[in-house]
Amino acid sequence: MTELRGPVRVVGAGLIGTSIGLALARLGVVVELVDANPDNALMAERIGAGSRLVQIEPQLVVVAVPPDHVGSVIAEQLAQTDAIVTDAASVKSKPLTDARLLSADLTRYVGSHPMAGSERNGPLAARADLFDGATWAITPHSSSSPEAVELVRCLAEACGARTVELSVEDHDLAVARVSHLPQLMSSLAAGTLVDAPNSHLQLSGQGVRDVTRIAAGDPGLWTQIVSANSAALTGLLEQIRDELDRVLVALSKDEAGDELTSVLARGVSGAIRVPGKHGTPHIDLVSVLVTIPDRPGQLARLFNDAAASGANVEDLRIDHSPGRPVGEVELLVKPGSDDQLVATLTDRGWVVHR
Repeated sequence: MTELRGPVRVVGAGLIGTSIGLALARLGVVVELVDANPDNALMAERIGAGSRLVQIEPQLVVVAVPPDHVGSVIAEQLAQTDAIVTDAASVKSKPLTDARLLSADLTRYVGSHPMAGSERNGPLAARADLFDGATWAITPHSSSSPEAVELVRCLAEACGARTVELSVEDHDLAVARVSHLPQLMSSLAAGTLVDAPNSHLQLSGQGVRDVTRIAAGDPGLWTQIVSANSAALTGLLEQIRDELDRVLVALSKDEAGDELTSVLARGVSGAIRVPGKHGTPHIDLVSVLVTIPDRPGQLARLFNDAAASGANVEDLRIDHSPGRPVGEVELLVKPGSDDQLVATLTDRGWVVHR
């Protein structure tokens, strides 16, 4: 039976690599930290993600370097050690192709990709619980050994993730759909704000914040990711281009209704396919809006009062009111529990509406 004993060598002490180190440290697994930037490795060591001075042959190597360098580091680690090697890159085709050019034997290599992250990067953004409940894709290639696949599965589970096994090609199309395309769409939308007058931006609400939030990601890193997944993204972008053409044609007509409604309705159909919390099927939730003063302690009071109603808050959003010292908290609950929530909050002095 395959067992993750360690040591585990983590090459790349950024957000993902350091988080893997922190997660394994919870279990007492020895982690060796390697980074081309010694300051990153030192910082990761200081926060408890591992040690820079482990002298024991690793059982497993995790490559968590920028996308352009993944393939060469995989080949380097296969040559330097007898360990099983995996990587955490968000694109799998390019690292595999690059590694094949540099290494004749890839039986000890299997790709993987933890679906977790942040707009922040670097070791100080890392968290031991980053992967708890997250999905971790494992992407064997034609010559990956069963032992390699199983050890990478053990790594993901040790970090708190649930695993899904995909082919390299399926993985890259999947992440193009659910990660890389949304990043590009967010960046394009945010780019239209660069030259907008301040008077326009003062009208900003939660909608524009939701759409542009991930546009704050590192442009250099995302250039590498998007470029590495160009084949999968090109087809999806062509679909988007066709839909944009439909919208432009519709808007040029006096009656845009049917064509525009069709595009918007297709968006609704796609949105409801996104899984809910914990990966459960999407359910329609009821929205309860609460006006909240922008003062310390108000969110805690609201959550305590909501808990007293017996309703479980499935999700929430906060919208700050421009020019006023208040915000609006949208509490999303299952149908049937909203009436009691509204009654309890109203009784406790909150301004509530639906």
